[in-house]
Amino acid sequence: MKTILNIIWLVFSGFWMACGYVLAGLLLCITIIGIPFGIASFRIAGFALWPFGRTAVPRRDAGAASCVGNVLWLVLAGWWLALAHIVTGVLLCVTIIGIPLGIANFKLIPISLTPLGHDIVPTDRPFAAR
Repeated sequence: MKTILNIIWLVFSGFWMACGYVLAGLLLCITIIGIPFGIASFRIAGFALWPFGRTAVPRRDAGAASCVGNVLWLVLAGWWLALAHIVTGVLLCVTIIGIPLGIANFKLIPISLTPLGHDIVPTDRPFAAR
């Protein structure tokens, strides 16, 4: 079932959301300071491309640097990507078939706002990263 949902997701919103994350990652990688943010953006692009069957879990070793980085991310790119998830999620929830896809978009909002300090793992092994 998750494969079917991932394929439908890819067609209706996954490709476009992943393109947004890749664009944000490329823009952030222009400077040396932005490279960690760009890498986080590329990691989330893969998650946004194929979200069903995977989940984001917080890392135990994330410290104050992740917190400061998340604040910078929120200002630089997170707000716009979260807004794109909200708009896409609302549009997908208009149809009955799109409701699970819209809910998946809403579940991606927290990781789009604070990507640093999270790992993306399969849902059958959510504690594997710890």
